[in-house]
Amino acid sequence: MLRRLRAAALVLAALFTAPAIAQDAFPVTIKHVYGETVIPAQPQRIVTWGWASHDAALALGVVPVGIPFFAYGGDENGVLSWDKAKFAELGVETPAILDNAGSPPIEQIAALKPDLIIAVYSGITEDEYNLLSAIAPVVAFPGDAWGTPWRDTILITGEAIGKKAEAAQFVADADQFIKDEVAKYPVLAGKTFAAVAEYNGAAAVYAALDSRTKFVEDLGLVLAPGVNEQDPAKGESFFFSQSFEIFDRLDPDVLITFFETDEANAKFLATAGVAESRAVAAGAVAPVIGADFVNSVSPPTALSLRWGLPKYLELLAKAAEKLAQ
Repeated sequence: MLRRLRAAALVLAALFTAPAIAQDAFPVTIKHVYGETVIPAQPQRIVTWGWASHDAALALGVVPVGIPFFAYGGDENGVLSWDKAKFAELGVETPAILDNAGSPPIEQIAALKPDLIIAVYSGITEDEYNLLSAIAPVVAFPGDAWGTPWRDTILITGEAIGKKAEAAQFVADADQFIKDEVAKYPVLAGKTFAAVAEYNGAAAVYAALDSRTKFVEDLGLVLAPGVNEQDPAKGESFFFSQSFEIFDRLDPDVLITFFETDEANAKFLATAGVAESRAVAAGAVAPVIGADFVNSVSPPTALSLRWGLPKYLELLAKAAEKLAQ
């Protein structure tokens, strides 16, 4: 009998001294560009809109009931490669795919009966926000439309779905992954860069405000001074057009190009004005080719980071090494 009492006492002591499993407390209030959103209880039916929020939820083990159709980089059903892999890993069916012609499909979203709509990295207008808010609480972006840093997308999504601690740990692990991968390529430290595509017969130059630009800065490179000098908005827009005739004024050590095909990339690099620029003439070009690859680093998401970063760094390092030759 005495042994039983001692055993019971030990069990009770263990229960009271063991660390408690942290549970996120609701309601949660999240501030954003259109005010504040109160989430009264842990959501069970989440719809995501825009880019990357669905990946953040999936990375934290929560499967949305609806996600957007991704025409660029998605398969015939509008599903991205790393999302298909995650659905298979989790053993779940693909969620409802929402029409994605620009504005949120209000009726489709309402039919899913969500208790939370996450649009942290999106471009929803205030009118769209109000319409969506009539369906369920909506978490919009905290600052500029389409400008939420990738880490914040994960952290805000995590807080909204009751996974705040898990989201913080996920970001910490992602930062360590980036640090470890970057350490493999010391040649990149301090190199200047410009990131470009082609649009309407000119170079589309991604400016300081753009998320893909900020991501490259995370990797230890520096935005070329020529980009800021040529930017008519002086860092207040995501990209600007630069005529081929004065393309060389960007003058980066490494030129990053974004194209769907090798042929389109080659044609761009052979254009008069581009071909003679310092980085192109030296072969210091990191071509990001293919919609999947472009999506994975423009900027990365919780799921695309490990999918795209190793290849991205390898291309950047090869370009930087060309400059040194």
